[in-house]
Parts: sequence; structure tokens; C-alpha cells
Amino acid sequence: MHKFLRAAGFSMYQKKRDIESLLDLLEKQPSLTMCIELDAETNVCEMRTEVAPGIGISMVGELNEEGKFEREFYLPYLESNQETTNAECSIQRHAEKETYAGMADEARIGISLIFYVQNFMDYREKRRNRNEAFHIRSVNLTGLSVSGKILLPIKKTPKQIEMAKMATRNRNNLIEAARNGDESAMETLTIEDIDLYSKISRRAMKEDLYSIIDSCFMPCGIECDQYSVIGEIREVEKIKNIYTKEEIYVLSLECNDLLFDVCINSQDLLGEPAVGRRFKGQIWLQGILNFEEIPRASFT
Repeated sequence: MHKFLRAAGFSMYQKKRDIESLLDLLEKQPSLTMCIELDAETNVCEMRTEVAPGIGISMVGELNEEGKFEREFYLPYLESNQETTNAECSIQRHAEKETYAGMADEARIGISLIFYVQNFMDYREKRRNRNEAFHIRSVNLTGLSVSGKILLPIKKTPKQIEMAKMATRNRNNLIEAARNGDESAMETLTIEDIDLYSKISRRAMKEDLYSIIDSCFMPCGIECDQYSVIGEIREVEKIKNIYTKEEIYVLSLECNDLLFDVCINSQDLLGEPAVGRRFKGQIWLQGILNFEEIPRASFT
């Protein structure tokens, strides 16, 4: 069983034969089918079946000599129309199969965000077409979670909110300058980090940890595309899986100035989500690449 299958509302599917029966059913009613030839003897096909608005199961395999689809693996997905980042993004193929990982060099977080590329078929098709030049304009990030909890918000005055936004902008400018080799910016960032560590250490002796940490986005575990996040809830939507009738929460989060959606089975969420409260949990990060064509004259 795929670890994050329950995030799409399939928590009752535990045994392999039950999952195979489910996938056989979903194969018969796909909402999207794509197939491309990699070479004269190899092809890759993807079938997607939506099980709730914006949530579905992707099944990837190939067409055999008789033209029948042979499934190799599957995974759940969450789609979003919300652009998360327009940072420089690089793509690399996974070693064992025709899928891809993306890496966005996001300054607002201070780390490179690694994610599973949802629309890898579109990317592969564009790469195959040598007459078409393109670059990745932006990425719509989403997350699937199998364990999360709701935290109360941190009380802030309008002035504190504005000062925090200003400090974030200043820090982002310093990070960008440091990346371009500005030694003064590097020194300023180092001093700020030392001061911040000192302040947190003093406050942690008297305050609860989650009253100090407003939001976070940090790698979690061994797999590089899984993260531990704390983000403020901007929107809440409760939907149902049309096959199992299980309820799923789709939460629009703001975390370190990044906006992205997360879905979680209502059974796996501790607490009642509401706008203004915070979500804390581990997510599997996915992303939809938004492409932009490069005019022929600019790359010839």
C-alpha cells in the first residue's frame, strides 16, 4: 500500500488484493490518459482517475504489443491552481523509473525544496520535442499528509504583523545578496542568526515551543521530498471521496510566505481546522510545473 493513499480517502484499503481490485476499477474510468513514445520499443502511459475534486490516483505503466495498458505503479495526487514559487527550478529523472523530481531554490525558506513532479508527462513531452524551447515559469506546490494536528494561532497586533513582513523582506534581500557574493550581507545574516538563537534559547525556558515558532518548513526523515510544516490556515474545504465516502480536508496554508494546499484524511487530523489556526504535520511534497515558451529568436 502506498503510504499516502489514505490521504486521498482510501484508509480502509490495506491488503494488496483489495488495492489491486481498486486500481482495476479506477483504470476503467480514467479522467485523463496520456501516452508518449520514448523510443521505437518503449513507451510510458499515465491514467488518472479523480476520486474527489482535485484529488485522484495516478497509475503509470506502458502499452504492451496488444495495445493493453500494463500498470507498473500508482500514487495519489492533489492538484492546485495556486502558484507557490517562481524560484529557479531544476528537474532530474528518478533512477528506477520514468518519473521526475524537481528542486526549487527558494530563498524565502533558505533551502532547496525537492518535490515529486506531478505533470512529468508534460515535461517529458516538451523535452522530446526538440523544436520547442521552454523554461519553468513557476511551480504549484501541494502536500499529502497522513498525520497532522491543529494548533491555536499566535496573537499578534497589526503592527507586529507588519514588522514581521518587513523583517522577512529584508532577510530575503540579504540572502539574495549573499548568494551573489556580498560579504557584508553574509556577515549580517550570521550575526542575525546568532542573535535569533540567543533569543529563542531564553524564551524556550519560559514559553511553549509553539508560541515561539510561528511557522516552519523543514526536511523530515530520510526521503528528500518529505517535510515537516507548520503553517497558518487561509482556507478550509471539506470534501468526500466518491468511492469510499471518507471525508478529506483540503487546507490552504501560508508558511514562510509560501502559499500551498495540503490534503489530509479527516481521521488523521487532530483538532478542528479553521481559518487563522495553524496546521502542523508531515507532508509529501508534490508540484505542478508551469511552462513558458521561449521565442525561437531568443535561443538560436
